[in-house]
Amino acid sequence: MTTASRLPEPYPQGGSNLADILERVLDKGIVIAGDIRINLLDIELLTIKLRLVVASVERAKEMGIDWWEDDPALSSGARRTALARENEDLRHRVEQLERRELTEGGGASGAPRHDSRGEHERDR
Repeated sequence: MTTASRLPEPYPQGGSNLADILERVLDKGIVIAGDIRINLLDIELLTIKLRLVVASVERAKEMGIDWWEDDPALSSGARRTALARENEDLRHRVEQLERRELTEGGGASGAPRHDSRGEHERDR
């Protein structure tokens, strides 16, 4: 009868496991930086600068890194702010166009004005 032998542990029990290492990295933060330059006959053709910061959100904010809060692709609050700003800009442009129409005589004919759906414009 064959007995199954016990495989050795891949990592020693007294050492750090992956979760401990990840916790330390996120707590302290780590920066990896590098530049790639491609030259041909001492003429620089291409430069690529790579910067990687790995840190927890709290640690990143302590370092002054918070770009994701203002990026509409990553933050619903930034998306709402961008939409509100766009909405206000559009309202302002519509008001300008309506004023221009009134001053140029477009609204002085007495004919009822219609909105984009062909309905009579209602007083607001």
